[in-house]
Amino acid sequence: QLQASGGGLVQAGGSLRLSCAASGRTFSSYHMGWFRQTPGKEREFVAAINYNGGTTSYADSVKGRFTISRDNANNMAYLQMNSLKPEDTAVYYCAVTTFYNSDPLRYRYWGQGTLVTVSS
Repeated sequence: QLQASGGGLVQAGGSLRLSCAASGRTFSSYHMGWFRQTPGKEREFVAAINYNGGTTSYADSVKGRFTISRDNANNMAYLQMNSLKPEDTAVYYCAVTTFYNSDPLRYRYWGQGTLVTVSS
């Protein structure tokens, strides 16, 4: 089970850190991703991190601004979001997969989502 938190309202240029808490003893064996979705649009890849944190990937739209990380000892993952823009406004989801990739259809378990709103 995954639970995302940390969303909120922030002004453009500000920062937020999203957290994803995982239950169970197998979190460290999964690759983990963050996705986002706005009404009427498909779920969009944001960032991914492999099972041990040694490899990360980012969407071009967030590269250089967002940082994904994980703490396997505490079954946690994070998305540090800096220099936020109004177009980053979305519901953000964390998810896990056994195959490192950016396709949301290949992610098996999902958290409930946390809303990030960036005002201009």
